[in-house]
Order: sequence, then C-alpha cells, then structure tokens
Amino acid sequence: MASTGMELKPEAAAPAPAPPTAALTDAPAASSWFSQETVAAIIAALGIAAYFAAHFGLHWPETQSRWILLSVLAIGGTPLIVSLARRIVAGELGSDLLAGISIITSAVVGEYLAGAIIVLMLSGGVAIEQYATRRASAVLSALAKRMPRIAHRRTAAGLEDVSLDSVRLGDQLVVLPHEICPVDGTVVEGRGTMDESYLTGEPYQISKIVGAPVLSGAVNGEGALTIAATQLPVDSRYSKIIQVMKEAESNRPQFRRVADRLGAWYTVLALAVAGLGWWLGNDPARFLAVLVIATPCPLLLAIPVAIIGAISAAASRAIIVKNPAMLERIGSCRTVIFDKTGTLTYGKPALTETLSAPSFDTTEALCLAASLEQFSKHPLAASIREAAAAAKLALVEVAEIHEKPGEGLTATAGARLIQIVGRKQLAGRPEVAALLPPAAAGMECILLVDRDYAATFRFRDTPRKESRSFIRHLGPKHQVNRVMLLSGDRESEVVYLAKEVGITEALFGQSPEEKVEIVRREAALAPTMFLGDGINDAPAMQAATVGIAFGQNSDVTAEAADAVVLDASLGKVDELIHIGLRMRRIAMQSAVGGMALSMIGMGLAAAGLLTPVAGAIAQEVIDVAAVLNAVRVALPSKDLGSDAG
Repeated sequence: MASTGMELKPEAAAPAPAPPTAALTDAPAASSWFSQETVAAIIAALGIAAYFAAHFGLHWPETQSRWILLSVLAIGGTPLIVSLARRIVAGELGSDLLAGISIITSAVVGEYLAGAIIVLMLSGGVAIEQYATRRASAVLSALAKRMPRIAHRRTAAGLEDVSLDSVRLGDQLVVLPHEICPVDGTVVEGRGTMDESYLTGEPYQISKIVGAPVLSGAVNGEGALTIAATQLPVDSRYSKIIQVMKEAESNRPQFRRVADRLGAWYTVLALAVAGLGWWLGNDPARFLAVLVIATPCPLLLAIPVAIIGAISAAASRAIIVKNPAMLERIGSCRTVIFDKTGTLTYGKPALTETLSAPSFDTTEALCLAASLEQFSKHPLAASIREAAAAAKLALVEVAEIHEKPGEGLTATAGARLIQIVGRKQLAGRPEVAALLPPAAAGMECILLVDRDYAATFRFRDTPRKESRSFIRHLGPKHQVNRVMLLSGDRESEVVYLAKEVGITEALFGQSPEEKVEIVRREAALAPTMFLGDGINDAPAMQAATVGIAFGQNSDVTAEAADAVVLDASLGKVDELIHIGLRMRRIAMQSAVGGMALSMIGMGLAAAGLLTPVAGAIAQEVIDVAAVLNAVRVALPSKDLGSDAG
C-alpha cells in the first residue's frame, strides 16, 4: 500500500487562473431559472387546477371549461412541440418524443385533459433536471463565499485592509483570531494553532510557530499570526481547490435517464404499431387510438412518483438526496472509494495508549494530565479528559497555569510541577529524551512531573465501530468489486486505518487535485461511489458516479454531494443503497408493466377493437395502476433496514 507518486504537471501555456471570487461570475443569470420548460409546467399546473375548479366547482359545461385546457395545450404545449421537433431533426428519440406526439394526438381526438397532464409531466420533468444541473454554480458560490475578500497587510504605517488581488509575494499579512487564512504563507510572528481539516483531511488543530507553513482556507485559532505570503491568492491551495471543482463539474459524466432508455425503443414500437393499424384498416382513427393508449404516462408519471417516494424514504432516515438521478445509479456502483477522516473514522483523536515511566503509575499519570488538560482547548486535551472520565478518576487541583513558548502547558499540583510537552520540546534535554519510548505513528504528548519523565500519551483518529463490517458487507450484498482508501493524511495513519478496517488498497498524501484524477480514472472503468466529509473531498465527489457527504461539517461538501448522510453513519449509506435499489425495482415494475399493458391495448386499437375514446379510458386505468404501484416506494419496508453494522 503506497502513494501513487502522482505529480501535477504545470501548464505554461494556460492563461492565468482567475481569483477565487471569479467563481461567482459563472453563476447563471436569474432569468435562466425561469426556462421555457419551467414556464410550461407552471401554466399546465395552473390550467389543470382551473379546469377542475370551473368544471366541478362552478359546474361550467364541458364546452366552456375545455377552453382552459386548450389554452394549456396552446401556450404550454406548443413550445414543447417545437423543441421536440428540433430533437427529431437532430435524430434524438426518447420517451418525451412520444409524449410530444401524444400531445398533438390528444388535441386532435379531443382528450384535452390528458394532453394537459402530459404537458405538465413532460415540462415538469425537464425543469427538475435543469434545476439539478444548476447546483454546480451553488457549489462554487459556497466555496467563494468562504474565501475572505480582504487581507490585513502590515506596513510601516500600521495595518491596512487590501483586496486579495493586491497581495504580492513576501507581503506580511496579519490573520486575526478565528479568521480564514487568505493565502499560502509562512509564519513570521506569533504562535497558535490552525484548523486545516477542511483542506488536508487531518482532524487536528495544527500548531503554528515562527517558520511554520500555513494554507489558505485554514481557520485560525485564538491568537493572531503574522505570515509572509509565499503564493499569490490565485496560486494558493484554496484557489486551486476552486479551480479543480470547476473542472470536475464541467467534466462530470452525463447519464441517460431510465425513462429515456426505455422510451427510445417504446416510441419506435408505438409509431410502428400505429402506422400498421392505419395501413391495415385504412383508417386514421386507428392511428390516433394507438397513440392515445400508447401515451407513456407510466414513464412520465410512475418513475417520478417512485423517485419522490425514495427521496421521502431517505429523508425519514436522516439522508438528504440532493440529486435524484443518483438513486438510479447508486445500486450499480462497483467501486467504492473512502476518504479517511470523518468517514471511516470519527474525525477526532482518541487516547489509545498510555506508557508510563517505571516510577509512575499509569492511573496517576492520566489523573495528573487530565487535571492540567481541563484548562486546555486542544483536541488532544479533550481526549485525555474523556479517558480520565471513563476511568472515573478524581482530578486534583492545579494552580499557576500558563503556557510559555518552548515549555508546553505548565501548572502546579500541590508541591509538584506538571508539564505537558511535545517530543521536539525535549530535544535540548537528552537525559529525558533518552527515556522516551520510540516514536510511533499517530500523535502524542508527554507528561513531565518536576521536570522528570512521567508518561507518554498516544492518540489516533479511531475507526468507526461499523467500518470493518460495512466494508466486508459491500462485496456479497452489493456486488462491489473494489474498495479503496484515498486520503491526504500521512502514510502511517492511512496504512494503520486500512489494516484496521480491512481495506487492501490505500493511497496516502493525496492532494484534492490528485484525488480528482484518481476518482475520475476509476469512474471511467466502473461506476464509482465516493464518500467524504471535507472541502478537500468536494471535487472528488463531483468526479464520481455518486458522491456522498457525511454530516454537515462543510456546506461546500454538502452542495457537491449527490446525497448527505446527516447522522454520519455507514449504516445509513447501506440504507441509501437499498432505497435506490428498491426505487429502481419498483419504478421498473411500474414502467415496464404499464407499457406492457399499453402494448396489449395498442394491439387491440390497431385491430380496430378500441376507439380513441376507449383507448384514452384504458390508458387512464393503466396510469392509475402504475402510479399506485410506484407509491409503494415511500411506504415502510424491512428491506431498507441496514444489515451492515
């Protein structure tokens, strides 16, 4: 299990990348949200409602109320017919093509209500698809909003706020507490921590002292830091992630809907049967009767109803489906790629080992460390406190708490001096350093009592309890052929986790750009699912066949994902796979079953045994049966219970 060693090749001829805020300029104009299909869907919905109100509420005669439906067909249906005519010229056939022909047919035979419903289903489905494709701009907007617009530049006259475009290499910038770092740089003054988990995938607060590198997009801790810019904003890490996201969105593979795949051959068959009926009976009424009963409402109605039911079933299990098309694809994924932090792990360090000096008891060492760490906000401190609480240790009173550079966290407990330091801080004390255990993977801190070595505490980002069982479950239950661990974390951590959860293929030290290339390569070989939870995962999610985000730690990741698992549970992912499989199975039952019944009716109509009116009635019965079957997707089912945990 080793890193790929992949390198990004510079493109000298490429134009200079745009600043992060340029992503916002790619958002669609407001008018694009009201497309032709959206307007047609609104007109159809209002027209159908008005027809029912006039005919059944106000008791208008049919001769008057039908003018409402004729208006729907004229205003809403005509633009759709024109659009479909262009598709015919382009050689594109699908279920919506037959729907267009059916709109014309319904108008000719006087089945205006059926025609209006077809207008609503056809335009509504296209409008929903267009809405889904516009999510890309929302992702980039979320990324750009997170990036600061100004930087605090230090000059001889003091601090001045400047735009990011004005920052130059070597400029000294002050990053205030809790601010987002605007550029990549190096600390030249100050001492503190930064949260780089959104960028690197590592779940820890990273200590920053003079000379330490900082990454754009990282969140500063409690203290102000002065940094020297080593990259221009457009070349910094965060800006690169935005650029990779834009590329991933533009190159995301397109998938044909189930309705299109079924409708392509169904349309040809329906037209052939209709033409044959006309030719055999020398009667154009047979042609119309065949098309009326061939109206693909099981496709236009049952499949959307099944999808809505699946979205509802997922929501009831704390799973938000953002891209309905993923429900069709998730069950076909044969490669699953996991991010490490927050996905297969809990995303926070846990105390895994306490190694005490011969003269110290392990319990006493933990008690003293926890007594001091209760005054620290560092993530490792929380882990020590939790371990002491789990052991039900009574903490001792400490005083004179302070943290001086190079001395770690220091306090007194009675007459004893207690210090918690790092291994590097003992480099100047070889007599103490010689007593330390060998360095190991993960993180550690060291307890000194009266300046003598007392104990070493080791920490790891622990795997989720269900990680191993879920991964073992993927092959036999979901026909997954390949499982990969893909992380920006260190080799020791990634290899350790891979062994713990049973993954044999692990890649470490991967940047967001490298993750995208790997996911894109795997998705080209087989349908691929990617699971992650950080901003650094968002571009890879866009490149995968299906992207799933854990929790809502990052708005950007949630926007980029096809689905968001709010409970951050691998068992919920298993439930989502089952929901997608069940939705597809029931949708296919409704669509194929409805079309099979329609084909029987088409045969009868072609033989002259069904009039256009009788065909319309028969089609309505078939539609109701198909829709009622599709509604089952939203009903509770034992099939959706996770058995992966």
